[in-house]
Amino acid sequence: MTQVGQHGKQRTRIGSGDAATQRAENAEAPKIPHLFRRITELFQSHKGPLAVTVVLVLLNAALSVIPPLLTQRAFDDGLFPPGGPDIRTLSIIVGLMIGLYILSALLGVWQTWLTSTVGNNVMGALRVRLFSHLQAMELSFFTKTKTGIIQSRLQNDVGGVASVLSNTVSSVLGNTVTVIAAFVAMLLLNWQLTLIAVVLMPVLAIAQRRVGQVRARIAGKTQESLSDMTAITQETLSVSGILLSRSFNRQQAETARYADENQNQIGLQVRLQMSGQWFFAMVNIFLSAIPAIVYLVAGYLIVGGVTGITAGTIVAFTTVQARLMFPLMGLMRVALDLQTSSALFARIFEYLDLVPSISDRPGAKQVDTEQLGRVEFDGVTFAYPDARDDGAPTLNDVSFEIEPGEFAAFVGPSGAGKTTVSYLIPRFQEASAGSVLFAGTDVRDLAQESLVTHIGIVSQETYLFHATIAENLRYAKPDATDAELEAAARAANIHDTIARFPDGYDTVVGERGYRLSGGEKQRVAIARVLLKDPEVLILDEATSALDTVSERVVQQALDTASRGRTTIAIAHRLSTIVGADVIFVVDAGRIVERGTHEELLAAGGVYAGLYARQVR
Repeated sequence: MTQVGQHGKQRTRIGSGDAATQRAENAEAPKIPHLFRRITELFQSHKGPLAVTVVLVLLNAALSVIPPLLTQRAFDDGLFPPGGPDIRTLSIIVGLMIGLYILSALLGVWQTWLTSTVGNNVMGALRVRLFSHLQAMELSFFTKTKTGIIQSRLQNDVGGVASVLSNTVSSVLGNTVTVIAAFVAMLLLNWQLTLIAVVLMPVLAIAQRRVGQVRARIAGKTQESLSDMTAITQETLSVSGILLSRSFNRQQAETARYADENQNQIGLQVRLQMSGQWFFAMVNIFLSAIPAIVYLVAGYLIVGGVTGITAGTIVAFTTVQARLMFPLMGLMRVALDLQTSSALFARIFEYLDLVPSISDRPGAKQVDTEQLGRVEFDGVTFAYPDARDDGAPTLNDVSFEIEPGEFAAFVGPSGAGKTTVSYLIPRFQEASAGSVLFAGTDVRDLAQESLVTHIGIVSQETYLFHATIAENLRYAKPDATDAELEAAARAANIHDTIARFPDGYDTVVGERGYRLSGGEKQRVAIARVLLKDPEVLILDEATSALDTVSERVVQQALDTASRGRTTIAIAHRLSTIVGADVIFVVDAGRIVERGTHEELLAAGGVYAGLYARQVR
């Protein structure tokens, strides 16, 4: 089964602020092999724009060191030549300098557009890739992982690496070339002064690496805290969460819970911002002091008889030295950003590396339309991981056959394994032993898309999107006509209700359909399944949460929906399945009885006892 990392574990205890801080302190980014190589591979499909960016960066870097050299000529040949100022030469040099500045600015705009385009495209592709991968994960992954934590990976983590993806390539390449070119220019001007300018560089590099490691750890803790905040928001500010908190008068407690995590986030953000400030303060002091030191050393060299050091040489050298130091500082910032972002990339790749435990086998088949509607369990055993302390499987050696067009019902005590049967047929879960056959073929040998195409499911907990009724219906068939929508709605006994709404089928149902009653939501869900028109219909306690009146209306819709197709009903209210062709009684993971309603009553077993209690 899929292993969910420590950032995906669901916490069941609502802790205090100190507990939240402790959780974040203990959070570490997952270790991902070959992380840097995998980051660079994200740019593989953008080689063309990247090649142009490289040319622009190299050209801009080369242009950036020419003005300082022209500055030397302006001083020595234009302003202070032996015969006095040479205005003509000075004008030419100034004109060249201005032209270079304009050209460099234009190239910079083009380069920024390219890097921004490439970076945001890479980020967008990474977000879609992660979303698509999560869509392929098995159902158990989502039962073990908070929705808010998944949302945080998609939004906070991917968004957090946006600037790195947009700026890293151009910044690293451009600053590297500029540093090399500036270093060469400084050597050409005076090698003694160059030694003074770069003597502390190794110390800065070591300090930068240490600061980057600290920032990476804090970044991992910060993203963990953001995940917790997103999860709290998703849980408590949904319609269901608000109803729950108000029902138990827990608004203040939820606010305090959010405030605790928010305070933890504030502390982590401050630490993240401050973690490199002492380092960059030291770098700034060094950069500010270097020109003054150069002046002092140049004075000693001139007094010592070293020739070739002119006023133009000193001005040009300090200018080039700035061209060296500021790109070098930029490289250090990029290195820090990369180390910081490595924690975010690791969290993203951790999810991308999850392998779905349920996926298509090589050469997966399409469903055999000749046997559509036939469902069979052959010695099926299934156990949820860590679900029961006693180790007993949820289903144990279950076998049955359902013929095409039959109405089959599964009844039994709560927790007996009825809903698990409905999960195994569309392969939402995988049997631990035995075989689940659909249309005569083991579901493990079928392509999942082909399998699910022929199955419709109506569950007890109806999910509707915050959209119009028409949009919710077309989720089953995007190209459905208005006439098809109306036909499905009429069959589900919901058309007349929809027609009474001021906006009809354009009525927005609200978050999770809360603007509709329970019975109305259920009938919209039935209409959606009818629009899909599947050969096999699974009804998982579709009326158990409804009142008697709503149940009667919905049951009429379900009776219509089940005609002409194989129907598998997971039932709590036995009155809804008395007309079933076959009833399977499930108890403690086994089928203990099977037969029609009358046969099971006559047998006087488990079913008869359940029915008698419900009647009373």
